[in-house]
Amino acid sequence: MREPIKMAIVGGRRGRAFKPALKLLSEKVQLVAVCDLLDEVLSLWRSEFPEVRLFKDYDTMLEKSDCDAVFIATPLFLHAEQAIKAMRMGKHVLSEVIACTTLEEGRRLIETVEDTGMTYMLAENYCYMRPNMMVLNMVEKGIFGEILYAEGGYIHDCRNLLFYQDGSLTWRGKMSHECIGCTYPTHSIGPIAQWLRINKEGGDRFLRLASFQSKSSSIPLYVRKKFGDGHPGVKPDFWLRGDSSISIIQTEKGALIVIRVDYHSPRPHNMSHYLLQGTGASYLSPRHGNEDPLIWIDGRSPGQSPGNASWEPLWKYMDEYEHPYWRELGGIAEGFGHGGGDFFVLKDFIDSILEKKVPSIDVYDAVTWSSMAPLSAESIAKGGIPLEMPYFLSGRKK
Repeated sequence: MREPIKMAIVGGRRGRAFKPALKLLSEKVQLVAVCDLLDEVLSLWRSEFPEVRLFKDYDTMLEKSDCDAVFIATPLFLHAEQAIKAMRMGKHVLSEVIACTTLEEGRRLIETVEDTGMTYMLAENYCYMRPNMMVLNMVEKGIFGEILYAEGGYIHDCRNLLFYQDGSLTWRGKMSHECIGCTYPTHSIGPIAQWLRINKEGGDRFLRLASFQSKSSSIPLYVRKKFGDGHPGVKPDFWLRGDSSISIIQTEKGALIVIRVDYHSPRPHNMSHYLLQGTGASYLSPRHGNEDPLIWIDGRSPGQSPGNASWEPLWKYMDEYEHPYWRELGGIAEGFGHGGGDFFVLKDFIDSILEKKVPSIDVYDAVTWSSMAPLSAESIAKGGIPLEMPYFLSGRKK
């Protein structure tokens, strides 16, 4: 029997969501260390994993914890550098999103993976949600025909997460204060990129991107109500990021993708907004948690003449097109966070190490998807002009 992978977690607060998966996969992975700045977070880990070593310094953890792999669950500005440092020290890396915040970070991340041969995987849990994987299975079986258009949206009112109790800015608040553009793209673009087989053999690739953002109005109103007129955030120009940002991507094969990121507007959470249009079928994700995802298949769904087509629940085709992952493990995964994604990302990462295979979301996917953040900022700063998107596989080493 193979020895389990010894894992360390940096960023214990977000990492806590993976405790059930760590226990369930204990034959394959053993938690040996947790690193966080806060004593209360470390104490919570100690209560459930008494043998785990606790650290407040990342470098010390890498040096002394004897871990094989690191799960990076820190604020996103830290992901790339922490991943690079871990791999240079011979550790495999599972990184929360996004992978990098600049193109230079992305290139260095790729170089490090290629130079060290360590396993790197992006923990993009939205790719593993049940409807997204079922749509992927239908795409792979040709149900959608040629794909021409897709939409994705991360629309989540996070204004309460931008501030500490005293009104000072959290890392998310600093991001809204200092950054523009599509700063959190991978929940939206990840599943779409898999549907279009971006970067895969025989698939497509991103060609160019243009981005735009609205003005910032919702946060100043929130700040005035919560902290009063004396807070600098009541001034709209304090926030570089607008309420909504839109990015339009054209692919090499002529498909269009529209991505919306909005975590400032007051509204109910739309956790996973997707639309997929092909020559053979159309998909529409649910707007609310109690709704079904919808599908229309040419030749099979009701209303086959133009003008009288009718949507059907995606689950009507579950027996035929359920993704093998969910058919086999759905009973386990559905109890985990982010629609089962928190289970599948950890399982896939560990399996890719043990079986010495390329992870399902590798470093080229991670950097390509994450590059939307800096590119969208540049496009907006230049008046929304289209920018060529780098093809990170062009110099890939075997």
